[in-house]
Amino acid sequence: MPITQNKKVIFKDLGLIDYQQAWNEQEQVFHKTVNKKISNRDLPDTAQEQTENHLLVCEHPHVYTLGKSGSENHLLIPENQLADYQATYYKINRGGDITYHGPGQVVVYPILDLDNFFTDIHKYLRFLEEAVIQTLAAFGLQSGRVDGLTGVWVDIHTPNPRKICAMGVRSSRWVVMHGLALNVNTDLSYFGHIVPCGISDKAVTSLEAELKSKQDIEKVKASLVKNIALQFGMEI
Repeated sequence: MPITQNKKVIFKDLGLIDYQQAWNEQEQVFHKTVNKKISNRDLPDTAQEQTENHLLVCEHPHVYTLGKSGSENHLLIPENQLADYQATYYKINRGGDITYHGPGQVVVYPILDLDNFFTDIHKYLRFLEEAVIQTLAAFGLQSGRVDGLTGVWVDIHTPNPRKICAMGVRSSRWVVMHGLALNVNTDLSYFGHIVPCGISDKAVTSLEAELKSKQDIEKVKASLVKNIALQFGMEI
């Protein structure tokens, strides 16, 4: 563990960016951080370098991503028809099943060394969920968690809660990547082409759908970044 925890986080808004391009940037930062941790092990405490933390925020063009534990059967349209929907498809190295990203959705990729915060993946996910819950509350929408399911949901005390935020994470040596996708003004019809997160009996929703009006995505983004920073005690 570093001699002192580095709570500083380098923030970058990537705007609307191709999924592969954002994934490449994540991988580059992730491997740089992991490699620094490996090299630090062979150094005396006084010579070890602090690891960096990064927070990337963006939107993606229409894309489906399948996690390591997911089923390819959860993509409900043939891959050769994806172009008809202006969508792409990637099998990636996070946990979880299939999900959708697209315009109107705030995607956050924290690439953090959890040794700088706390070494607990479940706590990490709960903190991200809480940041989303606090953000939605600021816009007048009550949300929460569903037992046994990762992410953030609305109408959680009914038989049919609706998912508004999906999450997935990859971790190595306590360095994390991937993150969360919050539906703000998302075209929800795209979720109809998949079994979202492998869950067939739960609907998906968005802030726009719940509040019956288009939302200022930049304000949602700013609120979410602020709440993530508050949860983790980050210095952005």
